[in-house]
Amino acid sequence: ATQSAAQKRIIEVVRELAELAEELVDIVKSLQSQRDVPESGPDNDRSTLSMSRSSSGEMDLSLASSKPMTSNTPERKTRDILHDLEEIQKKLRENLTWKEPLEEQMQVELQEAPHSASCPLPGESPPVPQRASRFAQWAISLTFDLRSHSCSLKVSKDGLTVTVSHCPQTHLWSHERFVTCQALCSQAFYSGRQYWEVDTQRCSHWAVGVASWGMKRTQILGRTSDSCCIEWKGTGQLSAWHMVEETVLGSDRPMVVGIWLDLEEGKLAFYSVANQEKLIYECPVPGSSPLHPAVWLYGLNPGNSLTIRPVNA
Repeated sequence: ATQSAAQKRIIEVVRELAELAEELVDIVKSLQSQRDVPESGPDNDRSTLSMSRSSSGEMDLSLASSKPMTSNTPERKTRDILHDLEEIQKKLRENLTWKEPLEEQMQVELQEAPHSASCPLPGESPPVPQRASRFAQWAISLTFDLRSHSCSLKVSKDGLTVTVSHCPQTHLWSHERFVTCQALCSQAFYSGRQYWEVDTQRCSHWAVGVASWGMKRTQILGRTSDSCCIEWKGTGQLSAWHMVEETVLGSDRPMVVGIWLDLEEGKLAFYSVANQEKLIYECPVPGSSPLHPAVWLYGLNPGNSLTIRPVNA
């Protein structure tokens, strides 16, 4: 059991490093785009990162310089940093791929292990079926927009699930496409009351909320005046982001998030959905533009996904 726990912790550490690397890459790319740095030819004097895995399964990261840097311009430094971070991404992807079978095996073992919650004991009542949502009359149908999601994501055929891809998607470049692993839904809301739910169980790090279509594609959900979200950091912290300010909400992770958008009263609320809705956070509606449901899957773990699920009627 101790060895299994240690192996699981190694996988979690590698995943967290991969997710941090992607966030850093996104930041550097954003800085590049803001500076309008022109693309140049191959750069042969960058420093390179080497990463290897020992026979014990531990990673060895080292920084080696093939040639001394010959320019200290901000543009050169930015390109060098981006190059090194992308090397880290590549190696961490390889390491995660190597560890995935181990994690799958551990999950199978856990699923096969007997547990007392699978059936009631003598004298106990059977599980109570889920009741209808009190927001059911305002439930709406949503689909993810194919124009806005980043090239790191793919959308299911039914448009209800967005997943971190094993390899970048070959989408044509567009100024409407996010640089980071974010996506908007096609539907925009100008007035009225709407409710929808997002299943987060298959995603380790995520944010769900709303944003205007005009949100800059280099920016991050909740860090703008025209977006708002709640965010699970994957390290035991749930936060809300509204008007570029973070509010720490606690350490309880909602497996299903219900979003209540009341444009009649100018309110936005997030609920943890189990047998009933439990209010997590409420705030004024951000901005004055029409709002789209929005998600952010940050991290490099292929297969991480968020799904818009039916509301219990």
